Amino acid sequence: MSDAILATAALGFPWQTLDPFLFCVHHLDHYPEGNDEMGPDPSLLRGRRIGMDFEIKDGWRMYHGDVIPGFPRHPHRGFETITLARKGYIDHSDSMGAKARFGNGDVQWMTAGSGVVHSEMFPLVKRDAGNTTELFQIWINLPKVDKMVEPYFTMLWNEQIPRSEFTDDAGKKTEVVTVVGPLGDHEPPPPPPNSWASRPEAEVAVWTLKLEAGAKYTLPGAKPGLHRALYYFEGASLRVAGKKFAPGIVLQLDPAQDVELVAGPEPVELLMLQGRPIGEPVVQHGPFVMNTPGEIRQAMIDYQRTGFGGWPWERDDPVHPRESTRFALHSDGRVEHGG
Repeated sequence: MSDAILATAALGFPWQTLDPFLFCVHHLDHYPEGNDEMGPDPSLLRGRRIGMDFEIKDGWRMYHGDVIPGFPRHPHRGFETITLARKGYIDHSDSMGAKARFGNGDVQWMTAGSGVVHSEMFPLVKRDAGNTTELFQIWINLPKVDKMVEPYFTMLWNEQIPRSEFTDDAGKKTEVVTVVGPLGDHEPPPPPPNSWASRPEAEVAVWTLKLEAGAKYTLPGAKPGLHRALYYFEGASLRVAGKKFAPGIVLQLDPAQDVELVAGPEPVELLMLQGRPIGEPVVQHGPFVMNTPGEIRQAMIDYQRTGFGGWPWERDDPVHPRESTRFALHSDGRVEHGG
């Protein structure tokens, strides 16, 4: 049997990805109590590079927000964003007229396609306690044939996402959360219709794994020809195919092989991204991902000319009322609620 581990690399900010994925970042911010505007007290903003605050200070970042942490209005074209909200809340608003508050296990999936503008803000809804926010932001590419499809917004609520629990011979447990890609009899909700992940032959999988201290779990193999990356971001130590690793590493695995994972003396958490490569040229300029430089120039012209549908909200960083629960208002007027 050949080596199951094909390559390794240290985790940076953002994390390295493989085709069909373009980008992955793990945000973990221990935000303080929220003020009346659902942001941190202004006194805590001193010494920060407001508008470009990506450096951890006091355990949290403001990112591009100046009152509320997060990412005010910005455009996308030519790819999809998958946002796994593990802790805290995210307030979404977009140029299609859709808006949402989601978090605590929910996943938002947005196909930018021909162009969309959206904001992602992290409201500090608790006044008398901390507001820890943790999420994965993942970008997955679209093939040329789908680069200019109509934008599409969907929610995968925590309660809809399968969680599989496995117990090893010593009674230690592993939980696998399957956002996309089936595991045994567990089938996640369908991805958006024009997603690369909607093609069965692409075998896209986005899973998170949590192993108890000392737990063993065998990651099942898939078909050859896929890219499979395992991101080890939490825990004291982990053995993968018999080799020991410290946290803060990504391992490219042979997708066709079963791989045994063994947690060390503390619980271990991992993210797995898998998919068949699209195999097309990628030209990226900030939030635009196309196949040629000319298509990038056209994206910039189109955005300047049309605003990708305009911005129907009163402010660039809209948030929803403090008392709002998890919900999604779609552009067609349909309303969903988590739970």
